[in-house]
Amino acid sequence: MKPADDLHPALATLPRPTGWFGSDNQSGAHPLVMGAIASANAGYVTGYGDDPYTEQAEELFRERFGADTQALLTFNGTGANVTALQALLPKYGAIICPAGAHIDVDETGAPERILGAKLIDVPTPDGKLLPEQLDDYLHFIGVQHHVQPAVVSITQSTELGTLYTVDEIAAIADAAHRNGMLMHLDGARIANAVAALGCDPRAMTFAAGVDAVSFGGTKNGLLYGEAVLFKDAATAGGAIYLRKQATQLASKMRFISAQMIAVLTDDLWLKNAGHANAMAARLDAAVRPIPGVSLERPTVVNSLFPIIPAAAIAPLQAWVPHYTWNESTGQVRWVCSFDTSNEDIDRFAAGVAAMVGTPRQSLRNPATTRPVVTKSSQ
Repeated sequence: MKPADDLHPALATLPRPTGWFGSDNQSGAHPLVMGAIASANAGYVTGYGDDPYTEQAEELFRERFGADTQALLTFNGTGANVTALQALLPKYGAIICPAGAHIDVDETGAPERILGAKLIDVPTPDGKLLPEQLDDYLHFIGVQHHVQPAVVSITQSTELGTLYTVDEIAAIADAAHRNGMLMHLDGARIANAVAALGCDPRAMTFAAGVDAVSFGGTKNGLLYGEAVLFKDAATAGGAIYLRKQATQLASKMRFISAQMIAVLTDDLWLKNAGHANAMAARLDAAVRPIPGVSLERPTVVNSLFPIIPAAAIAPLQAWVPHYTWNESTGQVRWVCSFDTSNEDIDRFAAGVAAMVGTPRQSLRNPATTRPVVTKSSQ
């Protein structure tokens, strides 16, 4: 953030929000998570997951996702996705996913580089794949000249802040299974989706036909750490070996496990996500009436994708960091976190109103004529 004397005059005297709106991975860790790490930092336990913390975390996952759930903890989301997809894919397999999915554009080609797997990215208007879109690739099946569609991967909630219903997920899984494919769900923000739908997490995943889930933690209050969840041991197969090959096996696993215990206990993961969703809804209500702010869709999880005057973007980003999503249209992305406050929302909305309501000829500040933040890892 720029110092006050470098800001656009419309923002220079306004109180800044404490929180940022770039991404929920920009926030810190929840105090209970930090406390859990400190508590786990005592004595000696066996490494690589053969410890009581990991055993407890795995049991908590089984309680929430089903008795047969196999949980493997990883360092980060890309590692979780790579581990999950590798366990599901044959060597000649391809992954069908929405264009713009995290595995498609924000993982530096990791699924293709590490797995050697082709991604078939399907255009969608809202980040949501439709079951009938699989039909365009069924003629590949059984033809030796083509990669074989083997896994369908969706993101819940999506990279565009949209949400699949349980029935929509079940319909995609049914179409995938009917044609010999497996189903992966990238749940970097799975907590936000479960909180928004108000459903049992297993209903949205394994009961709906999903075979593997990347369970996100870092965007929802963890210091670091994700998990790969498989519906059963047969589906997991040799995933424990693949996790090691993907450099995702932590020697001091207890510190990831302790964090998962902290957020899964008393459903803190859903409370965190529910709060972030509520803050995004508050921000939506505050900015939607502002002339010059356009929101194409309802806000259902913790992110908004408004279109604002292009000249207002860079000054607002210099004031409070957030991302430009589509520079050609003036679309930005604002994301709320578990620790976003009402005051953060009210202050930020006031700044948006001040900038968007400023006459266009005075918007350009020589110090901020270009966007200072652009879309990066989601």
